[in-house]
Amino acid sequence: MSRVFVVNSGSSSIKYQLVDPVAGETILSGTLQRLGEPGGDAANHDEGMRIVLERLGPDAEVAAVGHRVVHGGARFDRAVVVDDAVIAEIEKLNELAPLHNPANLDGIRAARAAFPDVPHVAVFDTAFHQSMPEEAWRYAIDRELADRHAVRRYGFHGTSVKYVTERAAAFLGRPLGELKQIVLHLGNGASITAVDGGRSVDTSMGLTPLEGLVMGTRSGDLDPAIVPYLGRVADLDLGELDALLNKRSGLLGLTGTGDMRDVQRAAAESEPHAEQALAIWRHRVKHYVGAYAAILGGVDVVVFTAGIGENNPLLRRRTMTGLEFLGIRIDDDRNELDSRAERRISPDRQPVEVLVIPTDEELEIAKQALALAG
Repeated sequence: MSRVFVVNSGSSSIKYQLVDPVAGETILSGTLQRLGEPGGDAANHDEGMRIVLERLGPDAEVAAVGHRVVHGGARFDRAVVVDDAVIAEIEKLNELAPLHNPANLDGIRAARAAFPDVPHVAVFDTAFHQSMPEEAWRYAIDRELADRHAVRRYGFHGTSVKYVTERAAAFLGRPLGELKQIVLHLGNGASITAVDGGRSVDTSMGLTPLEGLVMGTRSGDLDPAIVPYLGRVADLDLGELDALLNKRSGLLGLTGTGDMRDVQRAAAESEPHAEQALAIWRHRVKHYVGAYAAILGGVDVVVFTAGIGENNPLLRRRTMTGLEFLGIRIDDDRNELDSRAERRISPDRQPVEVLVIPTDEELEIAKQALALAG
């Protein structure tokens, strides 16, 4: 039996899939929404898990349950079998991810009650990036203060990056250990990772998912002095500043919409704020591609993944334009092909392979859970 039940528990939702990682198949998937809210699918996570079990049916035997956990801090550098000690360690990290880790734990507790006789495995978004060298993850602030409060770069989207780098190597028929890859995980939340021989060596997200690229509602990189400055001149408290940078910035702050499709439609109609927002978005991506090519000492593969990366040929082409000096080129016909398959979008016989690799975080979680379950 190789079926794995994959749980992604949010603060008011449960996303689930029944996956056979050996066959690479998704057998069943679904989402419960607005948990604990009026008109929601369930009163809480426990009731939600009971509903999920009904949907799975009485014959849905599983070998393991895999859980997505957003923040593993510096403690977890790989997936682990869940026990009470692991739950206690995840709880200690709640302050680093107050919107995510408590909700992840709610799902773990509810699923352990529903599936008491199979291994439960926690797979952390941050784990893959624990291979970064200290010069990449340490911030240049007071060392004792940073260490006491666990202030460092952690990075996110690690489960996705691990999956697509391994798939890229398989697609090319080359050993993972010999490839220098730059992974562009571009969606509403977005990050770029430099991967050397299958190991993360730098990534754009930091202590939180706010740092790095321009995103749907997040600012990405900015001068940290902006925070106290706006506190003084705009009379904003810390909560308001946090909401500004995480929920009212990025594409939303620049254009009034956080949806890249809407921004592109507006830009096509020559709306100046939309055109400028796309230019800023592309500039930030190029900035990181160039920086990571330098960090890696060259690049063999550029991988596009996630919603924008997989489905937006125009942005792929325009973002890579100007990077020909690095050996990065796009074949227009391949790039425009409407496909969900893994594919090459660079011309043949180029020094840098440019690929589109659809991500499958649930399959990666299932693979890691089944491996630990034996």
